[in-house]
Amino acid sequence: MAELIEGVNPTRMELLKLKTKLTLAVKGHRLLKQKRDALIMEFFNILEEVKEKRKKTEEELAKAFKSLILAEATLGAIKVSDAAMAVAATNGLDVESRNIMGVKVPVLNLGETKRSLLERGYGLVDTSSQLDDAAGKFEEALKTVAQLAETEKSVRLLAEEIESTKRRVNALESTLIPRLSSTVRYIRLRLDEMERENFFKLKRIKAIMEAAEA
Repeated sequence: MAELIEGVNPTRMELLKLKTKLTLAVKGHRLLKQKRDALIMEFFNILEEVKEKRKKTEEELAKAFKSLILAEATLGAIKVSDAAMAVAATNGLDVESRNIMGVKVPVLNLGETKRSLLERGYGLVDTSSQLDDAAGKFEEALKTVAQLAETEKSVRLLAEEIESTKRRVNALESTLIPRLSSTVRYIRLRLDEMERENFFKLKRIKAIMEAAEA
């Protein structure tokens, strides 16, 4: 038998309160289980996206770094570094959010990353087509990196919410609901016992009164 809730008086008013709490706890337990299951399904769906985007990101970055190595081989590391320092910053990253089963996950909006030769900012006289190719490949990879970051963060947030929901489900399932149920049963038994005692007391009083009248 589960542990009883402390400090509870065996009264009908207390019984009514506990029965209401028990009904709410059972309903909350059911809803939390549904939420947990839905979150787990969404988690595995996004996890598949992470695998695909990670593979794509690794492939694009590998191509970009290969082009960068070729550019350094033709121009030298110093000229490539100087060109990189001259490149203008991106337009920035807008961070918004969307709601998945009560969990706010990020939505990263990077905008257009592809630039023309003139928009990049470095000089065209002292550079080469290999550098242009490397810059173009890194620009392409940048958006994929942002998409990967978005999905990986979403997976982490969902995993945290799943764990939190599991703990709440377990607490209701193994502690609160059993204690409420046991306490409700205990109060019912005590009330029944008290009613029987009162009944026998009334019978005795009635018998004494009848005997006195006789």
